[in-house]
Amino acid sequence: MQALTRWLNRATMALASLFMLLMMAHITTDVIVRFFFHGRIIGTLEIVSYYYMVALVFLSLGFVELRNEHIRVDLFAQMMPPVMQLGLYILACGLGMIFFGMLGWQSLHDALSATSRAEEAMSNFTFYIWPARWALPIGFAGIWLAILTNLMKSLSTRRAL
Repeated sequence: MQALTRWLNRATMALASLFMLLMMAHITTDVIVRFFFHGRIIGTLEIVSYYYMVALVFLSLGFVELRNEHIRVDLFAQMMPPVMQLGLYILACGLGMIFFGMLGWQSLHDALSATSRAEEAMSNFTFYIWPARWALPIGFAGIWLAILTNLMKSLSTRRAL
């Protein structure tokens, strides 16, 4: 389970990194075209905001959680005994799994619906946004599995991560 979660989250992080590189190249090319040739690449704003940014944010969620690098405020929890810290961590993981499970479930239904109707954004050209909808359920599945893996690791070591 842990190996599968690690592989999935590394793969989605690699994909998010690829989207970041593509976004950098796309924007740089657009700036060069604007500055030197007084033109523009049509759809840069749409592609960056609907594809690159969405993929970058949501596909990296699980990787960050797996490494315990999400923002935490544990000032008071650090002052508690280890047993209380573990209890709070178990509670937080349970709530996180419920929260991201619900988000994943709903975003999966939204992605299926958007795909079935070939959802597109309003623009001067036909611009399909349904493919970007799939980054959300994939990202939420990744973070859900990462939370589960961290919870199991915490339970096996009997200490909060």
